[in-house]
Amino acid sequence: MHGGGFFFQALVYLAAALISVPVAKRLGLGSVLGYLIAGIAIGPFALGLVGKEGRDVMHFAEFGVVMMLFLIGLELQPARLWRLRGPVLGVGGLQVGVTTTVIAAVALAVGLTWQSSLAIGMTLALSSTAIVLQTLAEKNLLKTDGGQSAFSVLLFQDMAVIPMLALLPLLAVAPLAGGDPSHAPTWAESLPGWAQTLLVLGSVAVIVVAGRYGLRPVFRYIAKSHLREMFTVAALLLVVGIALLMSMVDLSPALGTFVAGVVLADSEYRHELEGDIEPFKGLLLGLFFIAVGASIDFALVAERPGTIAALVFALVAGKFLVLFVLGRVFRMGLDQNFLFAFSLAQGGEFAFVLFSFAQQNRVLPNEVVAPMMAVVALTMALTPVLMLVNDRFLVPRLGTREESARPPDEIDHRSRVIIAGFGRFGNIVGRFLRANGVRPVVLDLDPDNVEVLRKLGLQVFYGDATRLDLLRAAGCDKAALLVVALDDADKTQELIQTVRKHFPNLKLLVRADNRADAYELLDDGVEHVYRDTLDTSLRMGVDALRLLGERSFAAHRASLLFRRHDEDALRELVEHRHDRKTYLTYARQRIHDLEDIMAEEQTRGDEVRDVGWDSESMRKDFKEFVE
Repeated sequence: MHGGGFFFQALVYLAAALISVPVAKRLGLGSVLGYLIAGIAIGPFALGLVGKEGRDVMHFAEFGVVMMLFLIGLELQPARLWRLRGPVLGVGGLQVGVTTTVIAAVALAVGLTWQSSLAIGMTLALSSTAIVLQTLAEKNLLKTDGGQSAFSVLLFQDMAVIPMLALLPLLAVAPLAGGDPSHAPTWAESLPGWAQTLLVLGSVAVIVVAGRYGLRPVFRYIAKSHLREMFTVAALLLVVGIALLMSMVDLSPALGTFVAGVVLADSEYRHELEGDIEPFKGLLLGLFFIAVGASIDFALVAERPGTIAALVFALVAGKFLVLFVLGRVFRMGLDQNFLFAFSLAQGGEFAFVLFSFAQQNRVLPNEVVAPMMAVVALTMALTPVLMLVNDRFLVPRLGTREESARPPDEIDHRSRVIIAGFGRFGNIVGRFLRANGVRPVVLDLDPDNVEVLRKLGLQVFYGDATRLDLLRAAGCDKAALLVVALDDADKTQELIQTVRKHFPNLKLLVRADNRADAYELLDDGVEHVYRDTLDTSLRMGVDALRLLGERSFAAHRASLLFRRHDEDALRELVEHRHDRKTYLTYARQRIHDLEDIMAEEQTRGDEVRDVGWDSESMRKDFKEFVE
């Protein structure tokens, strides 16, 4: 049934995704599980709509993982990577080291050689970057403690694959039975082990040097053509070219593109590359999940159900135990520790690469590789289910035991103004209001910050401002204004939704970290949005003009004009921000318009501007500034 050529196969894969993923999302299962179910349904062991060509699709779909790691690399500027060295090397290094040791010891105990045991331990220590990040992102859990720890571990694992690939050829100390006799060794495989190791390191070095010194002039040349599709072509050519280079030397294409992404993270073309690659990544990543589901060898599972089930349980339980202990060592809360352990307790997509590489290099025989690949695929398919069990059953019963050890303060003060969040932004608003005779009710979730502020004589109450009971206790039903100055954008959204539902008459003044956050808030209908550094930046600009010789009042009027124009542009561009091409067109036009207006203001002369600096004009500007 799985004939029909390319168009039939494309129809099958697209239809399966279109049917299963929305249903899975509606049932609260997540898109990853929907893709996996679709793959199982159309695979050779269910409907049989795809057969052996599913392996070819897997190779094609792996480009989704390749592109995802390229984008992850683009997000990791070397400076940020250096700042993350603590959690990455600490949690990530311990996870890989301990898990490899435990699994290798078990494999050694059942009779495998130490070389095979080490190869299995290293391979099964890795988790699925694609499934974990996609699942955490969908559930808005990436910014939690557990999500950040999981990201750190995945980042270390992705980087650890490079030395693992370099080490595997050195483990092939003798030919092993069960190798694939039909496999013709490539030129790289024919090299001695030490030469293959040097080849791995040399290939990575070539990518680093080329990305650092060779690609930026190329992108600069392409950018001058002003043809957006050429940049898309260049981005795809870069990814495909690196993937081809790594394949030629028998390395993982995903690793090469990850390294290239990190090298280009400081490039001025980073955002353009992200925008061009993102649509292809999403489509191919979905195809990859379908291919994983279709590739599960249920015939092997049916032949040895007890063995496969025991291996799946042992892998998930063993990795969960190691991760949970590490979470306790690093003092994670119980609910975050469950999230951390459940999210990473599976095999990863790199296992397919490493097992194949180990088999080709005669480190592992086929009778070991085949069941191991089935076990990895099954654990990947189980991950969304485990996350669902954690969300629905464990966290509500166990995770809530470690909500903050300190209960919220009793609020004995009432005011027409409530401030949620009293950090570097909120405390300035609060002190300004106090200096003008308004004593707001202040809520903050950082107990250390609360104690320090109280010692300074400020009345601050400890508690989570997103909780409805605390908002009621603070007097939101009687207050006129709520100043939202939280540091967490997700918490801000949660608070806004709660207030909208239960206190619709309460006016919201909301802090936005940046322009992107401001767009989200405007989309949600928030009328009063304040970007974090806008006023400070404009004040610095005014001082810069003054130091360059501009008259004070003229520099101030210029800042008001700029602010007015920028706020108008913010509200105009919010409608177009999801259409990158249209957004850039309107943004460029707004920049040119502003420059023309400012230039016209300059040419009017000081006499005209002096006349304009009258009391009526000042009142108008001040009114617009306040509104």
